[in-house]
Amino acid sequence: MLQVNYIRENREKVLERLSVRNFKQPELVDEIIKIDEDRRATQTSLDQISAEANAAAKQIGDLMRTGKKEEAEAIKAQTTSHKENIKSLTERLNELETAQFNAVVQLPNLPYHLVPTGSTAEENEVVYEHGAPAELPTKALPHWELAAKYDIIDFELGVKITGAGFPVYKGKGARLQRALINFFLDHATAAGYKEMQVPHLVNAASGFGTGQLPDKEGQMYHSTVDNLYLIPTAEVPVTNLYRDVIIKEEDLPIKNTAYTPCFRREAGSYGAHVRGLNRLHQFDKVEVVQITHPEKSYQTLEDMSHYVQSLLQELGLHYRVLRLCGGDMGFTSAMTYDMEVWSAAQERWLEVSSVSNFETYQANRLKLRFKGKEGKAQLAHTLNGSALALPRIVASILENYQTDNGIKIPEALVKYTGFDMID
Repeated sequence: MLQVNYIRENREKVLERLSVRNFKQPELVDEIIKIDEDRRATQTSLDQISAEANAAAKQIGDLMRTGKKEEAEAIKAQTTSHKENIKSLTERLNELETAQFNAVVQLPNLPYHLVPTGSTAEENEVVYEHGAPAELPTKALPHWELAAKYDIIDFELGVKITGAGFPVYKGKGARLQRALINFFLDHATAAGYKEMQVPHLVNAASGFGTGQLPDKEGQMYHSTVDNLYLIPTAEVPVTNLYRDVIIKEEDLPIKNTAYTPCFRREAGSYGAHVRGLNRLHQFDKVEVVQITHPEKSYQTLEDMSHYVQSLLQELGLHYRVLRLCGGDMGFTSAMTYDMEVWSAAQERWLEVSSVSNFETYQANRLKLRFKGKEGKAQLAHTLNGSALALPRIVASILENYQTDNGIKIPEALVKYTGFDMID
């Protein structure tokens, strides 16, 4: 979340950057500043009365020790209101701190200066496109028909077991999934990311730390008996490994990767754009997370974008890179690149990765700091990216590598799958 001091000292800049997001509650900024003024005035009064009470208590003690009981009692009578005032001011301070917290968590992150103004996906900026659409057979099929034809993914069986959005992978379909997971993890570790195995359920503090709570509470599966949440992405448990931690500056950057299933209760809709693997409630993903020095985070964002692109290039997929406009970015992001793969069979772009810099937004919630040689602790910057999300990668491979005789496996994956054709 944003730091209150920054909001107070940079009101106009905060409002200007929020306008890039098309943020609908700019009045919250002034509300936060007003609450903070009241909070600081209350804190000053409390400190002053507490100091007076402490001084009086010391004076009373000194008088009592020297036998001046009457003088001590007179001062005590004059200070009877201190306890009541301290209690009242403390209660008021707690109320103001709660109100300030509840207001601040409603503010999204401030967009970086390169983020284009806009409110919809149509206003995202295409910054790069790689390759050309695959040349497909005359009667090319979308991936859900290919999955049925070659008996590798069963959507109806998933409905029987759980519900829509929970497919069952079979035979070579399951092996393709496993191959992609290992392919992504091997490349991540080769790029210097430390592999982690993390819990798939998190507590509310973890959800708050990375910004899923309270913003996305309705999108998360909630185990109410234990008050735990199924993770929407490995970003949540991996980043929370460093909650309430002070890192040595020389240990930056910290680079972690993790494979996990991901669970999202996103509201469903109908049509080909959400059919098959295009939108699921459970899916697999390999995530990369970095914790960096603030001065290096935007170079890190570029590096992470290029890393994800290198995976897509190895898989031989035609893709493009988008810089998201303010209104299409996630609540916690300062800047985001989306990578989209072209589905020649569906004739549309499919988002397969999102790489974001959160600057200090998550770190402030997490109390994640680093300490330099001068000994002063400051907030780190956090970044994460999908490297990669499997469902749409699988869909893209099935559709873009289909032939009249079956589905070819990208050359880079053959040593992982153990076969070069699904037929």
